[in-house]
Amino acid sequence: MSDDYLVRIGKLIRDARQHRGWTQSHLAEALATSQSAVNRIERGNQNISLEMIARIGEALDSEIVSLGYAGPMHLRVVGGRRLSGSIDVKTSKNACVALLCASLLNKGRTVLRRVARIEEVYRLLEVLNSIGVRTRWINEGTDLEIVPPARLDMDAIDADAARRTRSIIMFLGPLLHRMDRFKLPYAGGCDLGTRTIEPHMIALRRFGLEIAATEGIYHAQVDHSVTPGRPIVLTERGDTVTENALLAAARHDGRTVIRNASSNYMVQDLCFFLEALGIRVDGIGTTTLTVHGVPYIDVDVDYSPSEDPVEAMSLLAAAVVTESQLTIRRVPIEFLEIELAVLEEMGVDCDRTTEYAADNGRTRLVDLTVRPSKLEAPIDKIHPMPFPGLNIDNVPFFAAIAASAQGQTLIHDWVYDNRAIYLTDLNRLGGRLQLLDPHRVLVEGPTRWRAAEMMCPPALRPAVVVLLAMMAAEGTSVLRNVYVINRGYEELAERLNSVGAQIEIFRDI
Repeated sequence: MSDDYLVRIGKLIRDARQHRGWTQSHLAEALATSQSAVNRIERGNQNISLEMIARIGEALDSEIVSLGYAGPMHLRVVGGRRLSGSIDVKTSKNACVALLCASLLNKGRTVLRRVARIEEVYRLLEVLNSIGVRTRWINEGTDLEIVPPARLDMDAIDADAARRTRSIIMFLGPLLHRMDRFKLPYAGGCDLGTRTIEPHMIALRRFGLEIAATEGIYHAQVDHSVTPGRPIVLTERGDTVTENALLAAARHDGRTVIRNASSNYMVQDLCFFLEALGIRVDGIGTTTLTVHGVPYIDVDVDYSPSEDPVEAMSLLAAAVVTESQLTIRRVPIEFLEIELAVLEEMGVDCDRTTEYAADNGRTRLVDLTVRPSKLEAPIDKIHPMPFPGLNIDNVPFFAAIAASAQGQTLIHDWVYDNRAIYLTDLNRLGGRLQLLDPHRVLVEGPTRWRAAEMMCPPALRPAVVVLLAMMAAEGTSVLRNVYVINRGYEELAERLNSVGAQIEIFRDI
């Protein structure tokens, strides 16, 4: 490369690093190199390979650098391989993003342990950094430190990053106590049909929040004289709706009762975190939560979110679909018991260890061992319900599992408008799925999976289901543009390779 190009690349890297809030030492640690080497690269005084540029782009989560190298990430999957050994479940994506939003409640230093290093988290960090919050990865990049500014600069918000995550909607609850007026970009995320924010507004109006939506922006105004005088009844037992109500109640000076609340895993983790901030929450794990809020929070807090039951279900499905024996460690069993009961009725052979506590001291974990099994279609349809029912996010995995079973399975995904449609992408890989309407799919099994090249569905869980089917299919498949998988899973391909899969990450040059 010419000296001029080296200088220009060095400036791009320096700007991306500073935008992330990293020092040269932080970047050097992520790249397993020296601070002096990073300094030479940024000054344009060192030759740098395309591979190193790509590594730097991934470390900094900078599209400026990564796109300059190669464009979207794809996966090449050599299927028909059996998995073996053991694999750990990572911390919960949905809990981590809720806790990042909850850190805005605290004037003190927040440390979150073993945070999932995924695109959804990176997008929220970009938003937090843009409004003045200092974040940095510590302890060899496993934990995350968050330090808020005295005043948030909402006018400087990174709108592009905000629009790429639906989690931004959970800024409403913490921000309504910090300012009289503010603006947020519309929430984005997976393409799962129209999802109104009205359930959020019904809850948050009780704290004086009013929103006008124009030209892709939520314009928020807060009347601080308004307080919830009676219990808040959520019109939707949704996870993020419950979290937003909790975040608003946390700094309300008084007692707030929230009814028809979700008691799902990420809500419980948020409640445990609020307790670490000094907020009393009664009724954790039930549909009625009573929050004893405090108007000012300034504490140094250290918290460990629990493991992700949906990732556990993903790994369980990987073992079933590839007819493998695999041990999945650190499974949050409380949030997977219904799924396991259904799978056992279908004939899945698995056993579990005795329960032990997660690092948060509250969530119950087990290790699961799954073995090759002869599966039969379930008698009843597969359909989600609010916790403690079958998890909404776990429904897509039953499409691949049902395709491996003898007989017909009806899957009724009543929550989302589009997700059932994406499941029919399995037909490209040899599946026999009939779309009955936008919410119902009839799956015929067993399936002789075949390799194919296809684009990644624009929804997280169906995308992973396609990847699992490719792992089961003899031959080589290609799954293109897997950003949506990286939104919710940390190094999924590498981790599956560690237990016997053969998945290559590549980019178009």
